[in-house]
Amino acid sequence: MRVAIHQPHYLPWLGYLDKVDAAEVFILLDTVQYVKSEWQNRNRILTAQGPQWLTVPVIEHAAQRIDTVQIASAPWQKKHATTLKQTYGKHPYWEPLGPAFLALLATRWTHLADLDMGVLNLLCRTFGITTPRLRASSFTILRQNPTERLIDLCRVVGGKTYLSGQAGPGYMDLAKLDEAGIGVEVQAYQHPVYRQPREPFVPYLAALDLWSNCGPESLTILRSGRHYTPAVPRGLEN
Repeated sequence: MRVAIHQPHYLPWLGYLDKVDAAEVFILLDTVQYVKSEWQNRNRILTAQGPQWLTVPVIEHAAQRIDTVQIASAPWQKKHATTLKQTYGKHPYWEPLGPAFLALLATRWTHLADLDMGVLNLLCRTFGITTPRLRASSFTILRQNPTERLIDLCRVVGGKTYLSGQAGPGYMDLAKLDEAGIGVEVQAYQHPVYRQPREPFVPYLAALDLWSNCGPESLTILRSGRHYTPAVPRGLEN
């Protein structure tokens, strides 16, 4: 079984969704430390003026786990809804994702991880991604070493292959994973070019940009950038 494990993202990009789609089980890693100014609470959309950030304001504390991060009371939801409707409301495939996302934003969210999971579930339903999605916080995992935590999470769902991001081999102990009987494949996603209402093409946006422009073609386009290579523990290379 192929398992992907990744921190929650707000409005995730295509490579994130492809990792979910390529796995047989996806685990939202919400038990690690929240990192400011990364992707857990923000991403970009493409407005008429160019790329624009949409950021969820959070209440920050030192060394807090992602699943404990609370959303600030600032009126961010109305701003996001207005910006999204102005940006994508006249795109050919605004529906059904756009109105469903606005309804999701209208919900009262208190914790970032819950919001991110809600967004991911909506995107998966819209794109047709059926991979089961779980949260690390739902398991009792005692080991906090990064590699040992991956091993434990893979084992609890019966995983034999871990789908890693590009940075994974830099912090994982591949030999330890190999000893545990878990193979590693590293994602090298090649971002596809698709229809956008302006040129030049802008990559690495929130995945809803793809859907708003391409609709039912989106999953095929998403998968066209898929590329994984086996990671080999140091000392075992040919």
